[in-house]
Amino acid sequence: MSATVTARHAVLVEQDVVTHSAARHALAALRIGFGLTFLWAFVDKLLALGYATGAATDTGAVDRFGPAAWIHGGSPTFGFLNFGVSPDNPFHGAFTSIAGAAWADWLFMLGLLGIGLALTLGAGIRLAAISGAALYLLMWVASWPLANNPVLDEHVLGAVTLVVLAVTLAGDTWGLGRIWARTEMVRRLPILR
Repeated sequence: MSATVTARHAVLVEQDVVTHSAARHALAALRIGFGLTFLWAFVDKLLALGYATGAATDTGAVDRFGPAAWIHGGSPTFGFLNFGVSPDNPFHGAFTSIAGAAWADWLFMLGLLGIGLALTLGAGIRLAAISGAALYLLMWVASWPLANNPVLDEHVLGAVTLVVLAVTLAGDTWGLGRIWARTEMVRRLPILR
């Protein structure tokens, strides 16, 4: 087999990028942690488990599985976009205008689920990183003006973390990344890696 054919069929794996096993394990733990965070947000908004969704901030009362649950007609985007975006934010009107829109709710929930599954399982983390970074950056813009730092907050750091996980192929350790990378579809469309 010629070198060009071999190189074309070779699959880059995490050990080629991150050579120390302790670093790969740390990246895998970080990836799984972020994945479970996205999945938790999805489940909490879906069912109103009383953590971020279903808890009244003024009284502290918790209504698990109540009307705030997406499955019972609640909107996962309404609260944050309608009340969480500061009136001083230059995009306040744009964000509040989509608060509670069905298309925004569906995109947000499908994004949380897809990003969470991809990161937790370790397959498709490039798309998860792109989608997750976009979601984090939109939440960063919605958080303007920032309370503690004029530029950086947890949203920016989350976006950067997702990019690091994707470029280091962190789905290979404790995940399905290697198996996923060897599929014909991913070989043809590396963005799916």
